[in-house]
Amino acid sequence: MITVVGSINMDLVVGTERFPKQGETVLGNLYTTVPGGKGANQAVAAARLGAKVGMIGAVGTDPFGDELALNLENEGVDTSDVKRVEGPSGIANILLTESDNRIIVVPGANHKLMPEDIEQCEQAIGSSDLIVLQLEIPIPSVLRTLEIAHRHGVPAILNPAPADGFTDVFLQYEPILTPNENEAAMMFGETWEQALEAHPNRLIVTLGKEGARYYDGERHVRVPGIRVNAVDTTGAGDTFNGALAVALAEEMPMKGAIRFANAAASLSVEQFGAQGGMPGREETMRRLQLTE
Repeated sequence: MITVVGSINMDLVVGTERFPKQGETVLGNLYTTVPGGKGANQAVAAARLGAKVGMIGAVGTDPFGDELALNLENEGVDTSDVKRVEGPSGIANILLTESDNRIIVVPGANHKLMPEDIEQCEQAIGSSDLIVLQLEIPIPSVLRTLEIAHRHGVPAILNPAPADGFTDVFLQYEPILTPNENEAAMMFGETWEQALEAHPNRLIVTLGKEGARYYDGERHVRVPGIRVNAVDTTGAGDTFNGALAVALAEEMPMKGAIRFANAAASLSVEQFGAQGGMPGREETMRRLQLTE
């Protein structure tokens, strides 16, 4: 069982030919609502790749809350530990151009997932094969999850996004960290490459289409990305993390796990929506075989 502890949002997606300048109004060419949130996205990605997945999170009592919980259930994710709280669900306002995105997140119910809620889920956390977290829920709740997982000997992947919530306190629980290049710079400074050596096999820096880097204890390793014609990059990082969780839970070696995650992420950007392009196991394995 992979347990994902994190955010559940409704993405409000607006498409436009170019981003507006300050004070400028431009016409859009798309509007839609799509289930998202980094936690929910990573849970869906792992479930589609064949893992048994449980979700710990919170949604509101608004119509979005019903829709978000139902979406997870339809994807095969266990929502027994998804809390319903008074008020609105979290939303993400996503502005898209042809190959880029800008996102504003309003946490809503996600910021009502408290450490005491995490404590009530200790059995689920402690019996998991692997825990996956992000930083779109209160930091004390992330810390409590890491504490419980560490005490039970359960490995954890921490996707430190948004990176301004990262604290060195997380490091004492020895999670696998998966920042992108910008997040790594925020966490460790512009010389983040040196941090790879300080955290062998526990710091994986994703580089978009260029792949990912880590240090295996003896040498720096770059796992090449898979170049494709991207339609929508929203959710690519979440697909990577969900796929990485599946691979590591299946005890794939680190380099193979990252290759698997790269293959899944490359498929995810070929379709619209954070969850819309997340692949299944069979197509991910086909993409992986084509790159060997």
